Amino acid sequence: MTIRVLIADDHAIVREGLKQILGDNPDIFIVGEATDGNDALDKIRGGAWNVVLLDMSMPGRTGLDVLKQVKKEHPEVPVLILSMHPEDQFAVRAIKAGAAGYLTKGCAPEQLMTALLKVSAGGKYITETVADKLVEKLDTDGSMPHENLTDREYQVFSHLAAGRTVSEIAEKMALSVKTVSTHRAKILAKMKMKNNAELMYYGVRMGLQPDANRSEDNAGR
Repeated sequence: MTIRVLIADDHAIVREGLKQILGDNPDIFIVGEATDGNDALDKIRGGAWNVVLLDMSMPGRTGLDVLKQVKKEHPEVPVLILSMHPEDQFAVRAIKAGAAGYLTKGCAPEQLMTALLKVSAGGKYITETVADKLVEKLDTDGSMPHENLTDREYQVFSHLAAGRTVSEIAEKMALSVKTVSTHRAKILAKMKMKNNAELMYYGVRMGLQPDANRSEDNAGR
């Protein structure tokens, strides 16, 4: 599968560096570049993208503004933020606005490649720092949010927390996509969260992993 990437960054040297790094993977095809926020939106509207690699600080519309507009117009397009700003400044806001992940420009090339491949497949990519920041913001009532889930909901939650898509979970658990989507909606409501990203960050922070050995027959509650 060819991964079509749009790089949105106002620094030519950064765009060239990213193209060299990502060019090492034959499945990644850089098919677009944008130099500012408005340019990025025009190109996103005019093309089909598997991932948008978006800088947070650009001339004109900021990366956060662009992100919000992209998620409004094209919610299916994953946006990976690559920013000069430390994670504790903008990461939580970006994730809550719909970003599939947030990395600083000081990250290792291997980390960037891993993140891009994961978000292009429909997953989320986070670091422990971002996970900690998001969990700090969770509003709980004294008990841990995941403790209020039924066994079946917990199974679905654990897969969501591992970054799996609804379709992947449906196949793994031998359920329909509609059933998994219903469970997901109930999980979000019970845990007082807005999206898969928050579930994933919570799971990472709490060390909750999918239990592949747990019997599906015992989880029909």
